[in-house]
Amino acid sequence: MARFDEVKATFWGEGSYGVQPPLTDAVVQDAERQLGVRLPTSLLEILRVQNGGVVAELWNAFPTDVPTSWSENHVPLDEMMGIGRHDGQLSLLDSAYLVEEWELPSALVLLSGDGHCWIALDYRACGQQGEPSVTWFDVDDGTELALAADFQRFVERLTAAASLDRDDADGSGSAS
Repeated sequence: MARFDEVKATFWGEGSYGVQPPLTDAVVQDAERQLGVRLPTSLLEILRVQNGGVVAELWNAFPTDVPTSWSENHVPLDEMMGIGRHDGQLSLLDSAYLVEEWELPSALVLLSGDGHCWIALDYRACGQQGEPSVTWFDVDDGTELALAADFQRFVERLTAAASLDRDDADGSGSAS
């Protein structure tokens, strides 16, 4: 398991897709007010390096002990939303709209997803000011899977999706 600081230093991939303007204290305070929650310090540390965007291939998967609709052994984290309203790109600030649109539990802040599947900060057990767990939601099959007790532990378990592909021996990778 990688240490948080190691992952944080190399978390972001190349390109500007999904990147919001640099995070400021005022933006964080406004976001927490709009979202009605306290965001995890570890999340804000990563967003201060880069405010959303493509996740580096080293850290683009979270291993699971059970199969999901995505894979036999992991869920994807190809990109993570930042905080802002830049060029009409999705952001953590869109969580309330997306939660309603996709009929997800209301106490979530969405980090990544495509509508059918989401990775979210889950405030249902801890309340608005607590330390949220991280949960995978599959809208299509109505399932959810607890991934980590908090965001820092989630980040520390991230790995490369390529390292989890079971058919990788022949170079074809696994079909998702």
